[in-house]
Amino acid sequence: MRNFKRVLLAVFVLVLMLAFLAFILENQQSISLLFFGFVGPQLPVSLLMVLALLVGMAIGPILGWVLGREFRSSRKRVA
Repeated sequence: MRNFKRVLLAVFVLVLMLAFLAFILENQQSISLLFFGFVGPQLPVSLLMVLALLVGMAIGPILGWVLGREFRSSRKRVA
């Protein structure tokens, strides 16, 4: 049973990597972002999307931690 789970996990990771690779290969056209007058360098769309995903994955837990601390401290003051 443990070997079946390992094989299933390996297949899942392989499919995920293939989807990721297909996304990168299909989005190679370069774009330049303009944000508040700042013009970024010409980068592939796939790279910008992956960077946005990673930034969001970092900001989400940090924001949850900060808001959780504020919620816990406000509960302590009320009780």
